[in-house]
Amino acid sequence: MKELLRRYWGYDSFRGIQQEIIESICEGHDTLGLMPTGGGKSITFQVPALAKEGVCLVITPLIALMKDQVQNLRKRGIRAAAIYSGLSHDDTLRILENTIFGAVKLLYISPERLSSELFQKKLSHMKVSFICVDEAHCISQWGYDFRPSYLEIAKVRQMLPEAPVLALTATATPQVVEDIQRQLAFRSPRVFRMSFERKNLSYKVERTTDKPQHLIHILNEIPGSAIVYARSRQRTKEYAETLRAAGIKAEYYHAGLDNAEKDRIQHEWQSDKIRVIVATNAFGMGIDKPDVRLVAHVDCPDSIEAYFQEAGRAGRDGKDAYAILLYDGSEATKLQHRISDTWPEKDYIRQVYDHLAYFFQIAVGSGFNATFEFPIDKFSYTFKHFPIRVEAALKILDRAGYIEYKEEDENRARVMFILDRDELYQLRGNTPEEEKVIIALLRNYSGLFSAFQYIDEAFIAQQTQLTTPIVYQTLKQLGQRHIINFIPQKKIPFIRYAQRREDSQFLVFPPAIYDELKERYTQRIKEMIRYATTTNVCRSRILLNYFGETVTHDCGRCDVCLTEQRTSPVDINQIKQHILCMIDKEKACSIQLLHTLPYPLNLIDQTIKMLIQEEIITDHDGTICF
Repeated sequence: MKELLRRYWGYDSFRGIQQEIIESICEGHDTLGLMPTGGGKSITFQVPALAKEGVCLVITPLIALMKDQVQNLRKRGIRAAAIYSGLSHDDTLRILENTIFGAVKLLYISPERLSSELFQKKLSHMKVSFICVDEAHCISQWGYDFRPSYLEIAKVRQMLPEAPVLALTATATPQVVEDIQRQLAFRSPRVFRMSFERKNLSYKVERTTDKPQHLIHILNEIPGSAIVYARSRQRTKEYAETLRAAGIKAEYYHAGLDNAEKDRIQHEWQSDKIRVIVATNAFGMGIDKPDVRLVAHVDCPDSIEAYFQEAGRAGRDGKDAYAILLYDGSEATKLQHRISDTWPEKDYIRQVYDHLAYFFQIAVGSGFNATFEFPIDKFSYTFKHFPIRVEAALKILDRAGYIEYKEEDENRARVMFILDRDELYQLRGNTPEEEKVIIALLRNYSGLFSAFQYIDEAFIAQQTQLTTPIVYQTLKQLGQRHIINFIPQKKIPFIRYAQRREDSQFLVFPPAIYDELKERYTQRIKEMIRYATTTNVCRSRILLNYFGETVTHDCGRCDVCLTEQRTSPVDINQIKQHILCMIDKEKACSIQLLHTLPYPLNLIDQTIKMLIQEEIITDHDGTICF
């Protein structure tokens, strides 16, 4: 294993619990790894995938992560591929056939693809070494980010009874840990935990009545790359404009942007051309930028899990970093409102169901399997609804089995030539980029002169050795010059009636899909408010205790600890005597054990250093003795 690590990644040794997880999955055990953001999760499945015969099936909901990891693996000479929504049938078939013939060692796939007939048919012919489930908390209804598509994994396990499963997550409470193993049908419990403590990360809650100006002040005080999280798409735009007006290079990012624009922004941020990304929670998962010095939240997330994961994107290089939550007096009220927005009353859900039928003209007793594009803004305007509550109602109707609601089903880009072949060949004055894109279109797609054809901008970028954003801009230019008709890819919500339309008074919402989930959501909101409003308990301790990790020491870095240090001066002699008594009792102590003493960490370290200089104690590779 270490030889593979050295050969492909250039590291001499594993870190944390990586080796334990790898050995467990290689021995054929179902395994759950709990590793914080930046803990090196990908190594735990990529290394054993190379060591074991067959293909490792990697299930992840993050398309951006899939593409990024596949690209990085291929650069290292490792055979990897990905299947996700937006791939053509031919491309999907080619990848599956290559996998069957042994040409792929890691096959990334989104959970939604697991249920497709084509995938299941081809899966039966594959030799699968093991199944890796990334973001495994998504399979638990007790978690903050439950996704019904993850339940398909249990069916895949039944098709591959010999293949062990490796589940990985960075955020899981003890209850979620148990549920993950149950949902994935673990043969026996086997959990490896890495401490979620981030000693280089300072958690702070800062109260302010002027968040934009306070944010500018923070960014002027803390240099380096930053992520700012906001609740809505509109707020990301507003904050980005405010930062730019203050002379700070910033861009906004959310799921509504087209892929080419998102790729451009992400690339410029990762290459430090942009300092700050102002984003919704659509940004960050799977983004590997280790030198983020600040993650700021201008709105409270819905849960400790979401906050911890987003905040954890700061300081992955091990250097000092900050996670700052800006909090004003109205934040608790806003969080309480999210409960009714996310879980509207059952009568309201019934009303939305009726209005859907009026909108699509579906009579009672009809409509089974009917599918419609769903313009949510038009629907909301027509029936005087708020879109956020409509969306929440549709998700509950989806869970109850009355409809299927796909929030943003991606329609791929389409192209058709306006000029005929002869006119195209006689064309002059094209830029080098336009020439490359035209040639790539003609070589890889047929029927472009007679009808619109779906294209893959990333594939064209690969063929032309241009970036995806440049391909997108070039296609737009060709459209403006009336050489092609170009329809960019877009994301459109869809609704399908999963059963015939019922009279709304007979709709049933079982406790498991409404009352119980609403209660869990309410509890997570309460925990988030408690974290933000507590002023006498170390922030790090609150977070770690939430995830079931018992800690007896304060971090010494958060706003609570720093306030206590300023207001409650500690007698150094008292710390000195406490340290000497512990060493005398234990004969030898690790620095970690001394850090459990009830004093600020910086003062404990300062006292240890002073005692070493006075030659009262000695330090042997972290072990302290007389």
